[in-house]
Amino acid sequence: MLNVKRIKKAQRGNSKAFLECFQTYEVDIYKMAFIYMKNEEDALEVVQETAYRSFKNVSSIKEPTYFKTWLLKIAINVSIDLLRKKKIDVQMHEHVKDQLSTDLNEDIDLEITLKDLLSHLNESEKSVLVLRFYQDLTFSEISNVLDLPLGTVKTILYRALEKLRKNVERGDFDE
Repeated sequence: MLNVKRIKKAQRGNSKAFLECFQTYEVDIYKMAFIYMKNEEDALEVVQETAYRSFKNVSSIKEPTYFKTWLLKIAINVSIDLLRKKKIDVQMHEHVKDQLSTDLNEDIDLEITLKDLLSHLNESEKSVLVLRFYQDLTFSEISNVLDLPLGTVKTILYRALEKLRKNVERGDFDE
């Protein structure tokens, strides 16, 4: 957990305090970016742009305790902006599947099919699942990150889980 005093120092223009705060969540930002971008180079570009945008706007944070949520929201927006710019599809990359599956049950079927299962989800479903299960955010925090009503976040999550369940039952793993 970040020190709120350090965030407030960053809000007052202390670049060292900002850097310390940002670096606390840099890995989380990179993981989120990599899920969207599918490659290291673009993910690093997202991290860099997220650092720039967040440093430029750190004084606008209303609640310092939501610093991580605020950063993830910026990272998602930067990722989507870059994807639109590049006009590429949002799909899971093999490397991300490997990273994420190490955090899950070592069941070989799960490792093989995670990429394929998640590729069946739309952007909002994938975002909600990743934020909920890989970033451990609450529904409320996800709602703030994605600028969606709380009920919508829950609906998207349950719809995505239902899609995944049906795909598993059908054995529908092909893209």
